[in-house]
Amino acid sequence: MLFSLASLCCLAMTACVYEPEQYIAKESGNDSGDSETLDVGTIYAVNQGYQICNPSISQDLDKYPGAMLWLNFSGSLGVKSDDSTYNVKKAGEHDRLTVSDSTNKVLWFVKIDTANGDCEFQDPEWSTHGNYIAALRAFDRTGGKCKSENREFGIIAIRMSDKKRFTFYSEGISSEATPHLWIDPSAKLNPEADDSTIEGFFGTNNVRLTYVAEDKQNVLFVDFADVKSKKDLEKALANPKKMKGPEDTKDGYIESQLFSPDGKFVVYNVIENSMTGWNAYIQEVSETSSPIRIEKLDGMMSAPAQPHWFQYDGRLFVTWAEFPNGEIMTGQQKNLLDKSMHDGSGGRTAMREVSLLEGAPADLAVTWIGDVRQISPIPTIGGRSSDGRFLATGDSKAFLIKLP
Repeated sequence: MLFSLASLCCLAMTACVYEPEQYIAKESGNDSGDSETLDVGTIYAVNQGYQICNPSISQDLDKYPGAMLWLNFSGSLGVKSDDSTYNVKKAGEHDRLTVSDSTNKVLWFVKIDTANGDCEFQDPEWSTHGNYIAALRAFDRTGGKCKSENREFGIIAIRMSDKKRFTFYSEGISSEATPHLWIDPSAKLNPEADDSTIEGFFGTNNVRLTYVAEDKQNVLFVDFADVKSKKDLEKALANPKKMKGPEDTKDGYIESQLFSPDGKFVVYNVIENSMTGWNAYIQEVSETSSPIRIEKLDGMMSAPAQPHWFQYDGRLFVTWAEFPNGEIMTGQQKNLLDKSMHDGSGGRTAMREVSLLEGAPADLAVTWIGDVRQISPIPTIGGRSSDGRFLATGDSKAFLIKLP
């Protein structure tokens, strides 16, 4: 882990890389957002060069097409909002979650609830269902002024349609837990239901939560399918199940685990503490499953980084980024509007089709189909939209890419 004088440092894609001051690109965008239309597609600068983290591509193509979820730093923000309470000039660090589009227009946001003790959000990720986000919520365990050394973390879900919260854990969670939710895609809300229950809040009990254990060596998960009462819920949360971690966690840590579209598998990273070495894995969501490494094949620039699921027309793929040897995984200082970045020398985004078999031995659980395909000669770490048209990325600089 790294620390700055300003704040706690969390690494990689779903957690922010903190700096003493917000990073601001020298070439900031205009009100409508800078863009370049080239052979690689149309590249849109998000937040006009101001630093962001936790880029997550839209999971709701009806309400938020061509958009991304992200987490802000303090100071000015390079977006425009019709809501005066958004306040683009005086943002606090991690004080809101924002969904914005390629024109830098804010389509949705939610701020921390300071009246109830919120200090910040951390690790936001769009769930597999377009109406829900999973995130960490921090508060000051001393009741003080949210000093980083006093922060305690819990896991919440936010329902985008009304910005209401569901608290899974109020405390006791790692600041690098990178939570993610799978929710039955057929779920339907009952407006008369009790929001304090899983079924009332999500419209179904068929919900799964995953997060990284405190020691960052294992992935934990909770299945709420059989939760019928408050007592059931408390018991399920108190006894999360543990997935066996890979051997290379001894020299690094797990993060960014994401549910497959059917909720039965996850993909995730194991990152060396230097962040210049990593591996990616697929694993069935089970206490008895074994992690299966996504191999680096001939022609690949690096082992896969920041793997995401991508489902299209009934076919399932894993997408990932690749970076040149010795580079930090996030490629945080890259300006994708620079044409010198478009030849693939700074990394690329790739994918490969996969077939999964639940309950099978490790050598049969994952079957790769066809070759590795290049999606873009630009590395991206925020996923591919379900219509296949957009990629999202961000760290010191953030971008949406509309593919040609």
